[in-house]
Amino acid sequence: MSTVRERYTPRSPVRRTPRAGAPRRRAAADRASPWPYLLVAPAVLGMLYLLLYPLARAVVISFQDFRLRQLILGDAEFVGLRNYRTLLSDPRFWDVVRRTFLFMTVNVVAIMVLSTLVALMAERLGRVARTAVLSSLVLVWAVPVVAATTVFQWLFHSEFGIVNELLTGLGFTSYESYPWFAHGGAAFAIVVLLIVWQSVPFAAITLYSALTTVPGELYEAARIDGAGAVRVFRSVTFPLVRPLFMLVLSLEVIWTFKAFVQIWVMTRGGPGDATTILPVYAVQTALAGQRYDLGSAASMLTVLLMSGVLAFYFRQLFRQEGEHL
Repeated sequence: MSTVRERYTPRSPVRRTPRAGAPRRRAAADRASPWPYLLVAPAVLGMLYLLLYPLARAVVISFQDFRLRQLILGDAEFVGLRNYRTLLSDPRFWDVVRRTFLFMTVNVVAIMVLSTLVALMAERLGRVARTAVLSSLVLVWAVPVVAATTVFQWLFHSEFGIVNELLTGLGFTSYESYPWFAHGGAAFAIVVLLIVWQSVPFAAITLYSALTTVPGELYEAARIDGAGAVRVFRSVTFPLVRPLFMLVLSLEVIWTFKAFVQIWVMTRGGPGDATTILPVYAVQTALAGQRYDLGSAASMLTVLLMSGVLAFYFRQLFRQEGEHL
């Protein structure tokens, strides 16, 4: 029996050590294979077509005499920089530019301040309360833009609006049947309130996720040293969440700079030009007299201005990062 067992005792498998050059050759073969590129090519080409073709078409139209006749017959002629000279010599265009930057500044400052406060509050709440707050933010964020805009129109309706009813009930009788959208300042404030209400959830949730990465030991050390809440945020919290904070800030600049749907659905840029910013101005210019060439030129100027703002912002950001390093 012992001899049989010894005869059929399984032997340990012989391990062959892979040659050192095998992984390199396999990686080189994978890189040489065209299949990965062929598989992603349809998605890449579709994305480039959807993103670049409209931009290129708008650039071409901005250098043409392109109206309703040219849209139908396709016989547009190039006019060089005439459309840009027309816009840049229009005083209304520069009023719209100033209003756009004011609109962007007010919205971005309000969004970042409120979202930071909400994120700090959520971090300090208990589990149940924090879940309720974050769930409410997600629900607000999920509301469609047109639906939210319609709700705000109902809230501030002159005859049936809840806001007028509440203010009148509190004793402010001057707000009975008050036409909010007939006054420029009031309409501007309502649009800002709507965009801030829609934008705070994303920024607050993103900043809250950044705050959860800050080690608690740093807070304890700062409190032991006698630092107050403001000093802790300035010296401990903000330096650690600064990259994500700046990313959210840049996104809010882009989103508020190109806000269109809310204004177009609610006021169409009125009353007068009180809520007309550059995207609304471009559509108004294109639709007023079928001047698609001027509308395209206005869109291109909007892109250039927004790119200039972001380039200046990132330049300052990288300079500050270099100084900290």
